[in-house]
Amino acid sequence: MKRLGLTALGAMALALGGCTTTKQVQDLGFRPPEGSYKMIVMRPDVSVGLLTAGGSVEPRQDWTDQARTSLLAALTTQQAGHGGAVKIAATREETGADPQLVADLDQLHVAVGGAIVAHKYGLATLRLPTKDGAFDWTLGEEAVSFGTRTGYDYALFLHASDSFASSGRVALQAVSLLGCAVGVCMMPHGGEQAAYASLVDLHTGRVVWFNVLHSSVGDIRTPDGAATMVNQLLDKMKPGKDVRSAAKQAT
Repeated sequence: MKRLGLTALGAMALALGGCTTTKQVQDLGFRPPEGSYKMIVMRPDVSVGLLTAGGSVEPRQDWTDQARTSLLAALTTQQAGHGGAVKIAATREETGADPQLVADLDQLHVAVGGAIVAHKYGLATLRLPTKDGAFDWTLGEEAVSFGTRTGYDYALFLHASDSFASSGRVALQAVSLLGCAVGVCMMPHGGEQAAYASLVDLHTGRVVWFNVLHSSVGDIRTPDGAATMVNQLLDKMKPGKDVRSAAKQAT
């Protein structure tokens, strides 16, 4: 059993629920990349930890390293079947840009991605009136500068968290289950995994496509678990509403 590792993704979990769920949003005119595009897949931002009896998550570096290795392998396999010239960056240096610029861009993406999750997927009270009905988010000039320096058309970002219940947490759940049997039911959650992926147009800096995942099953430390997450997030990018409408009218 698993738990969300990010506060921002808690709002998404409330909105989506279920065993494993994903939900995409995109720019109205978005078309999935095709042809001779060049794309950089940024080093995945990953966190894996132990869910304690008290409900906090203690990060585990060894688990995190295992998960990142598995996710990089899964990304390599997944992208191989989608065409284009794609580079999978295992380190910031492998992007071909100044590592500090890449670090700043990574931090900016975490901030913008967290805001998208909170305001686009979260409770109605968290949604921004100025973005109602629109998907209008950007990484700005930093992303454009990165694209100019590297020659890439797109950057794909992946942010993932996973956690695993400690023995104390499992024992607490067992006690709570007994309470449910006598009518006093306050079941503490187990561990969960959550992730989001975003595609950024490096010519404009705009986030043109975004997908979130929440699951109570799976283990991204393993090759199979990482492949499942990557495929669920990235395999079927949907075009934007205007593109879908035009396609319907054409038929």
